[in-house]
Amino acid sequence: MVNARQRILAVLAHQTPDRVPTDIWIVPEAYRKLQEHFGKGVDINERLNIDTPASAEPRYVGPTLPETVASGMLGYWGIRTRKIDYGCGEYDEIAFNPLASAQTIDDLEAYAWPKVEWFDFSGLAGQLRKHHDRKVTKCGYMAPFTFHVYLRGLENALTDPLLAPEFTEHLLGRLCEFFYAYHRRMFEAGEGLIDMGEVTDDYGMQTGPLISLETFRRFYKPHMKRFCGLTHEFGARVFHHDDGAMRDFLPDLLEVGIDILNPIQWRCSGMDMEGLKRDFGSRLVFHGGIDNQHTLPFGSSADVRTEVRRAIDTLAGDKTGYILAPCHNIQANTPVENIIAMYDEAHHYGRF
Repeated sequence: MVNARQRILAVLAHQTPDRVPTDIWIVPEAYRKLQEHFGKGVDINERLNIDTPASAEPRYVGPTLPETVASGMLGYWGIRTRKIDYGCGEYDEIAFNPLASAQTIDDLEAYAWPKVEWFDFSGLAGQLRKHHDRKVTKCGYMAPFTFHVYLRGLENALTDPLLAPEFTEHLLGRLCEFFYAYHRRMFEAGEGLIDMGEVTDDYGMQTGPLISLETFRRFYKPHMKRFCGLTHEFGARVFHHDDGAMRDFLPDLLEVGIDILNPIQWRCSGMDMEGLKRDFGSRLVFHGGIDNQHTLPFGSSADVRTEVRRAIDTLAGDKTGYILAPCHNIQANTPVENIIAMYDEAHHYGRF
């Protein structure tokens, strides 16, 4: 019997699996509704035949972090968040960008940049081994533009390359040196058990790019290429998350070495599934594709099933190269029956 690991590895190799593999990205409120529907203790992934990858990370052992900073990765950068209630769910929104007021390279040097020595990598392989016979593993997060925004704020990050190019290059150099050193240690500690590393960013908005290709090529592309090279050096594939209308960047991203593209927001300009599969399907694996701006929250279960069939017919039209998932996190206003319909249809219709 084919398991989740074998199924996804077949797709990553552009081979035909037994069926289209699936993944789930979901906010806590929506997940709780699912759990309540099926009952406490029920394994949602098992019940809905979802092939979600496993992950692992090193243990933070660095300086004690103030209670005012965010939890997890954002915390050791000094980034602060606050919870915003949008009526149907709470989100941790960034409320403080630690380098927002920096003006000079000296200001950047005065910042407490994270150090690889703040992390204990010794337990990483053990975490991965627990899953490796059943699931693929995805680890790491290298995102230069995203963290430029987190550290400086969106307006500064968009204008820095135009108004202060040397400042921008220095900031990105410091940021990406940490990413590179941290992830090299992570891959080394993973002992060959890491299947995918995430080299990611968000260059698109609903109608077009957030930044120009010229800005991308000068400031971000060299770092992305280095990160992809590092990931491939350890035999892992590059998972690239990139929201919105980002098609213009795909030739460059393929050149630097991405292997898997998420989330395929096909309602955004230029992101039609047919064109993406036609132009890039021989070199990319697609991940996502089921719309969560309209279809999942506001469509009927029949609408969801129709969209699942269309995505499979298009993105897996050659019987490979597609991992079905929502176009980003399933939101709290999504009916449980629509979530179930998505995975039920994929499980039955997506067989080869």
